[in-house]
Amino acid sequence: MSAASVEQPFDDDRPFSLTAIADEIMERHPGYRVEIIGGHLLVTPSPDAPHARALTSLMIPFIAAGLHGTKTEVLQNVGLWLPTGPEDYAIPDLVVVDADIDDHFAENNAYDPVCFRLVLEVTSSNWKDDLKTKVGAYAEAKVPVYLVVDRKHQRLHVLTDPAGSEYANHRVHAPGETVTLPETIGAEVTLDVEQIIKAGQPKAN
Repeated sequence: MSAASVEQPFDDDRPFSLTAIADEIMERHPGYRVEIIGGHLLVTPSPDAPHARALTSLMIPFIAAGLHGTKTEVLQNVGLWLPTGPEDYAIPDLVVVDADIDDHFAENNAYDPVCFRLVLEVTSSNWKDDLKTKVGAYAEAKVPVYLVVDRKHQRLHVLTDPAGSEYANHRVHAPGETVTLPETIGAEVTLDVEQIIKAGQPKAN
């Protein structure tokens, strides 16, 4: 899910916590998602129905492949602690994680990236965050596979092999293609790009 950066005016000599501000925003706006990446707040309103529908359509092949079991789990909205800043964390739309994720709790409801095998984002209004800001953050966290369902341009991005602040491999797939993900996520998963993109669009009346 993508978001817009939020900047707050503060006195230079007044200490503040971005985490405290994030918590206050979520308290005042239930349903909003707040993330901290590179020392900046990213705030996202509640997702629309097509966004949720795309996530459901994506969960099905991962679960069918046996990834939600004793070795790995398929989860939504799990906090990922980031190495890009002292308070940085992201909340991917969908993740494949090691089943012992509870043992990797960091803080602020976020978990050590070592247990994440795949993260996935379905774009909303500001798709650039998912395709730029989060690419660097997830790469630095060494998340092996990053998927982006770009609803605006109707494409599926598959990024693998993190190297520094980028991914060595970035492939873009269009409707009509099928994509087989790396087996390093724990099983062989093949995605139908057209089916996923269609699920993320509003239904015709």
